[in-house]
Amino acid sequence: MVVPSPTSMMRSKKTKAVGIPTIDLSMERSELSELAVKACEEYGFFKVVKHGVAKEVISTLEEEGNKFFAKSTSEKQHAGPATPFGYGCRSIGRNGDMGELEYLLLHSNPLSVSERSLTISNDPAKFSGAVNDYIGAARELACEILDLIAEGLWVPDKFALSRLIRDVNSDSLLRMNHYPPKKWDPSEVDKNNNNNSSVGFGEHSDPQILTILRSNDAEGLQICTHDGLWIPVPPDPNEFFVMVGDALQVLTNGRLRSVRHKALTNTRKTRMSMMYFGAPALDRWIAPLPKMVTPHNPNQYKPFTWSQYKQAAYSLRLGDSRLDLFKANDCDLITRSPSPSHSLR
Repeated sequence: MVVPSPTSMMRSKKTKAVGIPTIDLSMERSELSELAVKACEEYGFFKVVKHGVAKEVISTLEEEGNKFFAKSTSEKQHAGPATPFGYGCRSIGRNGDMGELEYLLLHSNPLSVSERSLTISNDPAKFSGAVNDYIGAARELACEILDLIAEGLWVPDKFALSRLIRDVNSDSLLRMNHYPPKKWDPSEVDKNNNNNSSVGFGEHSDPQILTILRSNDAEGLQICTHDGLWIPVPPDPNEFFVMVGDALQVLTNGRLRSVRHKALTNTRKTRMSMMYFGAPALDRWIAPLPKMVTPHNPNQYKPFTWSQYKQAAYSLRLGDSRLDLFKANDCDLITRSPSPSHSLR
C-alpha cells in the first residue's frame, strides 16, 4: 500500500511539505509493481516498509560505523585518503565540491571490503562481516525492487534490470556519511524555519541504477520534485528509502527520472547515513531497453558503458547534469533504433 508519510513544514518559496510515497513490500505482487513504477515516475523516490531486512544487520553496521567515526582524526586518516575508496573528509569529488561531512566509501566486492577493513577497524573481521552482510541484504532488496519495476513496465525479461547488479563484476558501492552537528552561529539562522542549517552534501543525482538509503533518526535529507520544489524527508531508522539513479533513467528511456537530493546539517544531532549504490559492471553497455523505445518515445540517449559514464561523472561538478552529455541528437531521435551490439549483455 502507498501512503503519505508526514513531513515537517519548511517555509520557503522553493520548499513544500508533501507526503513521501511509502510502499509495503508484503502486499500482493501485481499491485506492488504498479505502485513501485508510479512512485518512481512521480518522485523517483519512495520509502519501503516490511522489507524483510533483519534489524541486526542494520544495527551491527551502524555500530561499526559509529565506532569508526568516533576515532581521533589521526586514526581515521589511516583509512584514507579516499582515492576513491577509503576515508574522506569534506572533499566530495575531484572538482572542488565540498561538504560538511566525513565518509567511508567501499566497493561491494568482499575481497576489497576485507582489505579496506584492515585500516578501518581494530577488529577487521567483525567490520568486514557487518559490511558484507549489509551489502548482501541491500542488494537483495534492490533486486526485488528492480524486478517489481520491470514487471510494472511490462518488460518481457523481468530480470533485465536486477541482473545488472547481480553480476559478479558489479561496480556497486557502499557509502557511509557522517555529519557532525554544526556549531551554532546566530548570524546564520534561517528566519523562516529558525534552523542554523548548512549544506552537508550538495544537490545531485546518483549516477548508478538504484540507491538503497538508510539513516539514523536525525533530519537532513531533502529531495527535489520534478517541478523544482524541495521536500524534507522525515528520518526513519527502521526503514529504507529508494532512489532512482541516472542509469535507470536511461534504461527506461526517461520514463523514470533520477531524483536530485541533498543533505543538510544542523545543531541538533549527528546524522549518519548508509547508501548502497546498485551499479553494473564497468564494461556493461547502458542503453534504453527495447520495450521502452516506441514511435511516440524514440531513443533519448546514446549508448555508453558504465565506465564511460563514471568518467563523465568524475569530470563534472557534483550538481552538474551528466546525462546531458549522452542525450541523442535530433537526427538520432528520428533514425536511431536499439542496436544489438549495444544491448545489455
